[in-house]
Amino acid sequence: MKKILLTLATSSLVLVAGLLLTIKLIYGGGETFPDRSSTPTFGAQQLEVVTELPMPPGNIAVTAQGRLFFTFHPEAKPDINVVELVGNVPRPFPSLEWQPGGSEPLAFQEILSMRMDRQNRLWLLDNAVHGLGQPRLLAFDIDTKKLVHHFDFPSDIFGLGSHANDFQVDPTGRYIYMADASIIARTPAIVIYDTQTKQARRLLESHVSVMPEFFIPVVNERAMEIFGIFTVSPGVDSIALSRDGSQLFYAAVTAQKLYNIDTQSLNDATLSEQELASRVNSLGEKTMSDGISSDNAGNIYLSDLEHNAILRMDSQGKLETLIKDKRIHWPDGMSFGPDNWLYFTDSALNNVIGKTPQYILDHAPYHIFRFKPGMDAYAGQ
Repeated sequence: MKKILLTLATSSLVLVAGLLLTIKLIYGGGETFPDRSSTPTFGAQQLEVVTELPMPPGNIAVTAQGRLFFTFHPEAKPDINVVELVGNVPRPFPSLEWQPGGSEPLAFQEILSMRMDRQNRLWLLDNAVHGLGQPRLLAFDIDTKKLVHHFDFPSDIFGLGSHANDFQVDPTGRYIYMADASIIARTPAIVIYDTQTKQARRLLESHVSVMPEFFIPVVNERAMEIFGIFTVSPGVDSIALSRDGSQLFYAAVTAQKLYNIDTQSLNDATLSEQELASRVNSLGEKTMSDGISSDNAGNIYLSDLEHNAILRMDSQGKLETLIKDKRIHWPDGMSFGPDNWLYFTDSALNNVIGKTPQYILDHAPYHIFRFKPGMDAYAGQ
């Protein structure tokens, strides 16, 4: 009997060790990412704290009138997920009943990203805990706080292991371009949704332009490898539109290059995957970026989560470090606001991922920052 138990125990240990090794081989490891930051154009005194928060913010949307909406980052497992900052106090938006576990039939499951469109609607992308629930898109009129649009994605668009991450809304409000970072399934893609026809398509799946590269994020001296076997390395995550809506810019967090493609091609359902892939362009080498944005002149603003910085890439691919400050831990979502202020959340995910709720609370406060990069931009994106 003892021999049988010993054999079973040994076999179990071998199986566990084999499983951990497999996870390590598939999801672990990585090299050091190149530091492309430099001496910043603007001094630290030009970086303003918009608000201090007890939990980390995720994404942000600021209207032309200065109303500020943001999410509390799902990785922190907040009770209140989507809020509007009113008098420096986060208020549940659109109401408490819509928050996780609320009484609304379509109550939020896990929302990271949001965007304002030019039709006064706040769009929210619910990733439903990596597809365990029902991934969906919701839009609210910000004045009436009423739901004006929603769409439940089928499993062949956002399935189990997907991560409906960041997104952009085109100027007409018709097309929405989403990034499936696919952290678990490792099949990242661009998803396009037509709000008129209520049809969604999954594009460029596993194309080189949406895939992560073999780098490990190191933020404030912490290598982002959970339990030493799972490297935090999302696929396509950074995503932005040109202000006229004609170009989509995108990249994976740990990829070295920023890519773009014209939205006319993305909107054309008659193009094959091969034809679509042939229209992807590489713009230049980037930072290890999370959130990105654009201005009216076609510059792209890139977060640099490893070096506490925000950079700008011009149309020729040249990088300029705008702000670099130790108060910034993990620059995340971005949104221009009125008077050309660039707002960004600092999710400090290095103090969040793989940490206990008490640890997260103990490392507060968390911040939303803003500064003026000196360029004109449309508020809300």
